[in-house]
Amino acid sequence: MWYCSNLNICVAVNKDVVPIKNLLNMAYRGETSKQGWTSEADLIAGDTRADEKTVQEVMQQTGSIFLIYKSNQQKIIGCINIQQLHSSINLGMFSVLPHLQGAGIGKQLLLAAEEFAQHININAIYMSVISLRTELIDWYNRCGYMDTGERKPFNEDGLTGNHLKKLEFMVLKKIKT
Repeated sequence: MWYCSNLNICVAVNKDVVPIKNLLNMAYRGETSKQGWTSEADLIAGDTRADEKTVQEVMQQTGSIFLIYKSNQQKIIGCINIQQLHSSINLGMFSVLPHLQGAGIGKQLLLAAEEFAQHININAIYMSVISLRTELIDWYNRCGYMDTGERKPFNEDGLTGNHLKKLEFMVLKKIKT
C-alpha cells in the first residue's frame, strides 16, 4: 500500500467520480476555466471535458488510479490520473480548480504522481499535452519533462467539444533517477 507524503493528497474512490468530473470540466472547458491558465476554452468549444462514465471507466482500468488533492474542507480541488503501462506510467486528466491555479497545488500533485511511480519502481513518466499549449509545455519543461518528438492526433469524439483549431498532442517524458 502506498501512502502519499502530502496529507492533502489521497487515492480517489468511487464516491469521488462526480467531483472529479466537475473539476475536469471547470478546469478545461467553458467560461469558468478562463479564470485559470490551463483552460482549453479557446481551443475547444463546449463545456464538457469528461462525463461520469468516462471518469468511472478510467478509474476502473487496470493499473489506473486518480490522486486527488483535498482542501482543508475536504473538497476536491485538484486531481491527476496515473496509468501504469508495463515499465512506465502515463499521466492525464491533470487539473486544479481555475481560481486556485498558480498556488502550487498542481506541482504538489505532480510530485505525488512521481513519488507513486518511484514507489512502484517505475522511472519513465509520460504525458500528452496539446501542442499549442506552449505555456503549459514550458511549465512541464521546468518540471523536468522533455519533448519526445512524438505527436499523436487529437480527434474529436462527440463528447468533449468541437475543435476550434487543428489540434495534436505532444508527448512529453521524464526519467526519474
